Amino acid sequence: MELIENTNYQAALEYISEHDLEELSPGRHYIDGDNLFVNIVDDELQPAEKACLEVHNRYIDIQIPLSASESFGIKPRKECLKPIGEFDDEKDYQLFADKDWETVTVPEGEAIVFAPDMAHAPLIGSGPIRKAVFKVKVD
Repeated sequence: MELIENTNYQAALEYISEHDLEELSPGRHYIDGDNLFVNIVDDELQPAEKACLEVHNRYIDIQIPLSASESFGIKPRKECLKPIGEFDDEKDYQLFADKDWETVTVPEGEAIVFAPDMAHAPLIGSGPIRKAVFKVKVD
């Protein structure tokens, strides 16, 4: 998947560079309808043992921790072998119970991108976090 050629991805990068994400209120903010939106989330980080891998078909995730660093479990989707239920087409996600992932820590204010071919387990760590999750429709 060539992100550089995805017009929605390019629009997300422009939005990120032109807006102060910390000023956005919690909730969903539409930038271009269902093609591009951002969820501002206030949540609690959790131990890795409680985290689940997730995948999406229609959206690329750009996740930006805004208030603290956040760790993510990552694993190629094709290597995920323990699905939790079926893929939810309406919500565009499926969870996996696999735990043999690599861990990546993203510092506050930095971004990580997950294309549909990469499973990711977000919200690993401890304490509260505010983060931005951009949903970028695959075009």
